Amino acid sequence: MNTILIIEDEAQIRNNIREILELSDFEAIVAENGLKGLQLAKDKHPDLILCDLMMPELDGYSVLTQLRQDSSTATIPLIFLTAKSEWSDLRRGMELGADDYLTKPFRPDELLQAITTRLDKQAIADEQTQQKLNDLSSSISHSLPHEINTPLNHILGLSNLLILEEENLSRENLEMVESIHQAALRLHRLTVNFLMYADLELLVSNPERIVALRNNGAKTFVQSVVENLAVKIAQNANRSADLSIEISDAIVKISSTKLSKIAEEIIDNAFKFSQPNTPVKIIGHSSKNTFNLYVIDHGRGLTNEQITKVGAYVQFERKMYEQQGSGLGLSIAKRLVELHGGEFSIESVPEKQTIIKIVLPQ
Repeated sequence: MNTILIIEDEAQIRNNIREILELSDFEAIVAENGLKGLQLAKDKHPDLILCDLMMPELDGYSVLTQLRQDSSTATIPLIFLTAKSEWSDLRRGMELGADDYLTKPFRPDELLQAITTRLDKQAIADEQTQQKLNDLSSSISHSLPHEINTPLNHILGLSNLLILEEENLSRENLEMVESIHQAALRLHRLTVNFLMYADLELLVSNPERIVALRNNGAKTFVQSVVENLAVKIAQNANRSADLSIEISDAIVKISSTKLSKIAEEIIDNAFKFSQPNTPVKIIGHSSKNTFNLYVIDHGRGLTNEQITKVGAYVQFERKMYEQQGSGLGLSIAKRLVELHGGEFSIESVPEKQTIIKIVLPQ
């Protein structure tokens, strides 16, 4: 439902317009003068504004000028409501950026037609802007792999060669080379995650690609993929004793590559955000036509508010914990699960337990 702000100092006209709009399934909010209208526009961000030209406190010209100077309200379409005697002044309003005008008195159909026209034009403009952003994101996604990964692969390759020649290096130099190699690996993973997230966000807005993804016929045995990843991550964290796995095997409708990515991000977080000598448990079983996978840790956890804000480039209490990363992992896992027709949820009690549940179609 579109929200329309009516700024009109004459109560009868204001109420008549509100009634017309509400009968036509618009949400109407009203202000009796320009000052209140300007504040409502900044607070509510309506989809369109109907504004009288001559008003006390702040006239329509001043309202429009201040709206266009504020980036948060600059693009809201505005239609002036004018009396015939004000026609000679209308050009000034159009030069300031008004989108249209209606001369009082006007018929309900004239009002609704003007509103519909403006909203349609705004929708087209928004769609074009979004398409430009999508094109830019796509261009970045195609250019970054080469521009970043080519020099990065040189760093990884050469540092690995030096590590293999450890007998020719002093302990201090070997530690520096290993540090360089680990930093390059971290940067490589960040690059991969950034590119994957950009591609997934483009995919979300393309229903045809989503249908094709779900119908591509890819299927994977869950048990071996999840177990192998979990064991590897636990070993890298020197926490093999903390890991327990209870998974019954099943086939899910997702490629092994994408299932691996989901499992990697979720399990890695479970170890990253919990302390050594606390358990990380992985449980998986079939239920009707779905497979339910649970990853449970007893670490820091999240509040309900934090769970609602989980997203890309979002990290909680970063300064307190000095953690590394971009916050992309959970977002990528969630997107992948949902794009394949599954469900992703988080339950957490801070400082006690976090359960991430993934439901995938079989």
